[in-house]
Amino acid sequence: MFLSVFDMFKVGIGPSSSHTMGPMVAAARFLDTMRASPFHFHGLRASLHGSLAFTGVGHATDRATILGLAGFDPATYDAEKADAAFALIRDTKTIEVPGLPPLAFDPLKDLHFDFGPALPGHANGLILKATDAQGDVILEETYYSIGGGFVLTAAELAEAGEKKAKARADVPFPFETAAEMLEMAKASGQTIAQMKRQNELKFRSASELDRGMARIWEVMTACIDRGMKGTGILPGGLKVRRRAKGIHDALLAERGLNLTPPHTINDWMSLYAMAVNEENAAGGQVVTAPTNGAAGVVPAVLRYWLDHVPGASAKGIGDFLLTAAAIGGLCKHNASISGAECGCQAEVGSAAAMAAAGICAVMGGTPEQVENAAEIALEHHLGMTCDPVKGLVQVPCIERNGLGAIKAVSAASLSLRGDGQHLVSLDVCIETMRQTGKDMHEKYKETSLGGLAVNVPNC
Repeated sequence: MFLSVFDMFKVGIGPSSSHTMGPMVAAARFLDTMRASPFHFHGLRASLHGSLAFTGVGHATDRATILGLAGFDPATYDAEKADAAFALIRDTKTIEVPGLPPLAFDPLKDLHFDFGPALPGHANGLILKATDAQGDVILEETYYSIGGGFVLTAAELAEAGEKKAKARADVPFPFETAAEMLEMAKASGQTIAQMKRQNELKFRSASELDRGMARIWEVMTACIDRGMKGTGILPGGLKVRRRAKGIHDALLAERGLNLTPPHTINDWMSLYAMAVNEENAAGGQVVTAPTNGAAGVVPAVLRYWLDHVPGASAKGIGDFLLTAAAIGGLCKHNASISGAECGCQAEVGSAAAMAAAGICAVMGGTPEQVENAAEIALEHHLGMTCDPVKGLVQVPCIERNGLGAIKAVSAASLSLRGDGQHLVSLDVCIETMRQTGKDMHEKYKETSLGGLAVNVPNC
């Protein structure tokens, strides 16, 4: 099994990797399919299903789908150009993209929210169609946004399911479980980051790998900085006020007073995470880690280590990210990182496990301690539901990232106090997350039909 560090950490836009980035990517793929087709197209249609329908407006899924059909991509997204293109489509009811004729598309009529049963493959499904001059459908594809910005067609999803149990990659360390990872680390004498690096080098040069990871951290830390300066009310109608700047200002004012209680360090961790997720909620540029809804945990813990832990060095950023990506890959491969599939345990829980592993590694933890740190962090997110109020990635998502970061650091600290031996393994914890997600009622899996979403007024 191989999932690249650049699969787990992708530069994109808020507010959701599965509900915003995924549909945009799917739409771009559909355009490529159309370009390769011999048919002459006249119009487009789209339908959103399952969680994409129930929380689509709050996650800007409709807008993302339309912009994807207009040729926009999350990695190169330009907000100003997107606004102009969206307004033009709304006014002209036409989409124009290179390589295809002008395509009729009325956002109010040709994009449908289907609130019936979800499509069979995944809770996040969308169907894209292209029509001829008579309005008959001549090309159709079903896509599933499976979390973290990953997108598969229905055929690809079925094929992946058949091959998953025997999935292997041509890499030096093809571990599919944490147990295999630890066995390979013991046999090779290498750290998890070193093994992960060797796997990555099968597909890119060392300089490309290092530049790519530097770019990931550059976007992450820039997002924190923007979030700590942002003010005002977040979009969507809940009237949630940005809080990161106020917290940052207060923390800076308290420095040097010798009156600050030790637990204030938790406020710094929460601050960094909340800054990211406020940016995400505002539709800003973030890095999936492993998703947008959980994008604040990993950068918050890495920033905490760099800015607050004696002896920390920027030289460790790559090892942190590689270790975190290895753990995230196990979560995705053996369970899920999708809130619509397994609840928030799969998003913030996986992110906390990744962050705990990363900081444990750069603080000198053995592979056994790193695995233990990840397990502790994930274990204490098990059962967490995904119940965003009004379908927005704001409440409880923003604060939840802050608490996820605190749990991650606490988990790493506990593990570093031991020798890595523990009763519950990471593999058992991941399998428990999968089973719990399967048993969890659909109303608690990113549909906004239960939990806080129905007990908090939406206006």
